[in-house]
Amino acid sequence: MNVVVVESPAKAKTINKYLGGDYQVLASYGHVRDLPSKDGSVRPDEDFAMSWAVDTRSQKRVKEIADAVKGSDRLILATDPDREGEAISWHLLEVLKNKKALKDVAVDRVVFNAITKTAVLDAMKNPRQIDMELVEAYLARRALDYLVGFTLSPVLWRKLPGARSAGRVQSVALRLICEREFEIEKFVAEEYWTLKAQASAGGSEPFEARLTHLDGGKLDKFGLPDEASATDAKQKIEAASFRIGAVEAKPTKRNPPPPFTTSTLQQDASNRLGYAAKRTMQIAQKLYEDGLITYMRTDGIDMAGEAIAQSRDAVKSKFGDKYLPKSPRKYTSKAKNAQEAHEAIRPTDFNRSPEDVRLDADAAKLYRLIWNRATASQMEAATIERTSIDLVSGDEKITLRANGSVILFDGFLKLYASADKDEDTRLPKVTEGDDAETKEVEAEQHFTQPPPRFTEASLVKTLEELGIGRPSTYASIISVLQDRDYVRLEKRRFVPDDKGRIVTAFLENFFRRYVEYDFTADLEEKLDKVSAGDLDWKALLDAFWKEFSASVDDIGDLRIGQVLDALDEALGPHFFQQTEEGKDPRLCPKCGEGRLSLKLSRYGAFIGCSNYPECKYTRPLSAEEGDDAAGGDVELGADPETGAAIWLKTGRFGPYVEREAQEEGAKPDRSSLPKTWPPDTIDLEKALRLLKLPREVGEHPEDGDMITAALGRYGPYVKHKSIYANLDSIEEVFEVGLNRAVALIAEKKAKRGGQVLKELGEHPDGGGPVNVMEGRYGPYVKHKKTNATLPKDVEPGDVTMEQAVTLLAEKASKGGKKKAAKKKPAAKKTAAKKKPAAKKASGGSKAAASD
Repeated sequence: MNVVVVESPAKAKTINKYLGGDYQVLASYGHVRDLPSKDGSVRPDEDFAMSWAVDTRSQKRVKEIADAVKGSDRLILATDPDREGEAISWHLLEVLKNKKALKDVAVDRVVFNAITKTAVLDAMKNPRQIDMELVEAYLARRALDYLVGFTLSPVLWRKLPGARSAGRVQSVALRLICEREFEIEKFVAEEYWTLKAQASAGGSEPFEARLTHLDGGKLDKFGLPDEASATDAKQKIEAASFRIGAVEAKPTKRNPPPPFTTSTLQQDASNRLGYAAKRTMQIAQKLYEDGLITYMRTDGIDMAGEAIAQSRDAVKSKFGDKYLPKSPRKYTSKAKNAQEAHEAIRPTDFNRSPEDVRLDADAAKLYRLIWNRATASQMEAATIERTSIDLVSGDEKITLRANGSVILFDGFLKLYASADKDEDTRLPKVTEGDDAETKEVEAEQHFTQPPPRFTEASLVKTLEELGIGRPSTYASIISVLQDRDYVRLEKRRFVPDDKGRIVTAFLENFFRRYVEYDFTADLEEKLDKVSAGDLDWKALLDAFWKEFSASVDDIGDLRIGQVLDALDEALGPHFFQQTEEGKDPRLCPKCGEGRLSLKLSRYGAFIGCSNYPECKYTRPLSAEEGDDAAGGDVELGADPETGAAIWLKTGRFGPYVEREAQEEGAKPDRSSLPKTWPPDTIDLEKALRLLKLPREVGEHPEDGDMITAALGRYGPYVKHKSIYANLDSIEEVFEVGLNRAVALIAEKKAKRGGQVLKELGEHPDGGGPVNVMEGRYGPYVKHKKTNATLPKDVEPGDVTMEQAVTLLAEKASKGGKKKAAKKKPAAKKTAAKKKPAAKKASGGSKAAASD
């Protein structure tokens, strides 16, 4: 029996159809082990030793594979044909060796670029061994990412509260987005004017011509800087007589683009289909596993000989001989850092046209895009005639020019037109020297535009051009930036959030070398040398770590005040923009004396007044200067019962309403605004309703305890004892009756016991998620096997990651001491009696941990 291991069950299912009964195809479900998310998983002081662990989910898969291998003659590792695929095979082999499951079992590695019967069977006939140079390139990359993340992120947490993480490539991509935003903010628009006229000659159809020369000189972009100069030029055109000057017609050829690489597929799918990079790769993965396209992680742009022949046959049968070039087209990669080379992304069978394949709508669109691009790459060039006509005034001081193009032969454009559409702008036939007429002269005002924000496509293109990261990682990099709330998408363009800008400013000020484009690209080149066998991977890590760890040590004693000063200076132009002539944008709008500056709290950054605590003015970073809800306090009116003033204010956690305290030193009543109630919609009536919360709904019929309705940080709810049940809308908080509340509580109670009330995300030290849970004795926070009860005055919906980590650490500390005190005497006694057995067990534990 031969056991074949691939990554996914879909891939296993497809390959299983091609192999006979002598083969058992199993899936590893990706990597079977990984570096634990905790300090010490990579140890520079021990020659970069790495500790790997098999997670709970993978243990079942590994056991299934190990059991199958023990009864087989041959293990065939058939994971993907790239660095990551090689690493998955290596990991699995190491785990099986540790389990002693490979006795008398032959081990082979096979690769195929497409999941077709021919490709799979050919691979089975040509096995090889694990490529350790690719594995070492993977190990180097994994260690680098770990060391940067687990060394730099804690520095961020200590020096920059509220920051989430930093990464080797992630932080550089974030810098690109933030720098572009600074360029946009500093941009000053310049005014300029252009003139156009409708022209004709010899009875021709009218055509549009634009002013290019005036007063005998060529106009540059700002040649007409204002309306006065444009009006003057317009009058001169209207007063002049014209003739046809030069007429030029230049035929040009446009060759088709090569088939897709990972990067160009992500760019084109974004531009044409509106797919995010992550979505594109998910669909492409499915198409690959179904045997419809070749491997989708590649920098290669050429196709195999048989594929070229097949695509040429498809061109000939679909479009005819005139669309087929005499000889096949060959493409050569110009990638700055080509990763392990494969074919370009193409259909595995060009006879399966998009019309012949049954797929869901999104997959069908992507398959059509891949099929069209690959087929078009073997089509004839398009022939385009570019024409220009000059109209010259009698005194030869004014020239108007018309430009046009005509597609004489569409060639590959018949199948794969440019994303920006080729315009077929025809100009009439005119003869040089003919009299010409101009009319409808128009002056148009323009302003220069700032550089555009990055789209996913343009960001991927820029990263690739700079040699930063690898196309196969771009989708995950973009996802991380969004998941960390460092950037957001607006109209399909990236806008950095303030959190992202602060992290970037921090790294540029204190770790500039590690977010420099050239440094990151150079590191990628060195990693490529490792995969080519030209550089030792541990030598690369050693050189990097010496400098990097020294940089971290240098800022160990850095005070928060120094960090704030640097960030305040770097980000001041963004957060304190000039709005009125002569007015200091940093002047506190509340006290009129203090200076606004960047402040930090355990929850993140905000803007505050230097006169604190006398002046308690604050506003969020994202608030617009001058926004009433963010900057100044707005008095809504007086409470009709007490006469106390009701205010709309904004604090570091957002807008809220406040009722002034009636007694000196008393705490005022406050209530946050629901997310569905914008600050500009709040009036006195709404404010009073909010300030009456929490509202008593009625006594529970079972125990007589009061049910209350309130608004939490994450929405409206009803509460009975320790049970919280969400309400559908904020309006229901003010209207929900006892019967409805009891029903909601009962539904929630039926689901209690381990139900997740709130997901907080990954623990800062790694190792899994932290969640707020519903428990039998009340809500608690959970991380792995540690549970910590919430204090009675803390709402589950209000729990932050920082609070949860503190509670968990306290519980773990108490639990650890208690356990050690109980078992210490027994442990000593056992160790004394069974010393040899303890040694053996210790060795076994160590081996298990190294998995």
